[in-house]
Amino acid sequence: MRFVRLHIGLIISAVLVVIFASCAGVPVRRVPLPAVPEEVLGQGEIEIERLAAFLCINNPAADPLRAKELASLYVEEAAIEGVNHDVAFAQMCLETGSLRFGNLVTEDMHNYCGLGSIGPGKPGERFPSARIGVRAHIQHLKAYATREPLKLAAVDPRYRYVRYGTAPTIASLAGKWASDPDYGKKIVAMLARMYGKRVSTFLLPTTRAYTREAKVYSPRSKSFPVPDSRLPG
Repeated sequence: MRFVRLHIGLIISAVLVVIFASCAGVPVRRVPLPAVPEEVLGQGEIEIERLAAFLCINNPAADPLRAKELASLYVEEAAIEGVNHDVAFAQMCLETGSLRFGNLVTEDMHNYCGLGSIGPGKPGERFPSARIGVRAHIQHLKAYATREPLKLAAVDPRYRYVRYGTAPTIASLAGKWASDPDYGKKIVAMLARMYGKRVSTFLLPTTRAYTREAKVYSPRSKSFPVPDSRLPG
């Protein structure tokens, strides 16, 4: 019996060697990952289903249907104004903790980017629907990115307060959209994870802890990255 088992084992090993040897010569086609964007304007790379999946992975409690609906709204509204929907969606995930909310802004406000959220007594703007909330977010991003006028009527009540075209890059949103000097880096880190890339360090402002990979949510500290404080704009 021992001999039979040994014989079968040798046969299986020989077959595996042949298979691996034959596969070694087969060229593997590697699809390059898209580069993380630097500009606010542009065209996004990630389709609706993947955006929704990214959100749900980072917040397992999120409703998949709602996540897909929101992703669809970001793709549609961003295309109208020429804003990169990947950038806008990543910023939304950062600002809301992937729809966890839990700070001044609440879910029923349809405020996905902290517009007008300054502190107690001023929790932020409120919008009548998810679409209008997303549209206001996109319009506010466009206002910072360019001097070009909006394609649609303004629904962002703070649009007129922006110094137009002063933040065309993600990095330049720091100190303008939020006073946090690392704000742009946090959006880039979110995009890096969304694109399947790795970054060296990423600061979680609520814990001041660093990690080797960009993380949206830290189960250990039950915290997610949000701006430490923000400017009235």
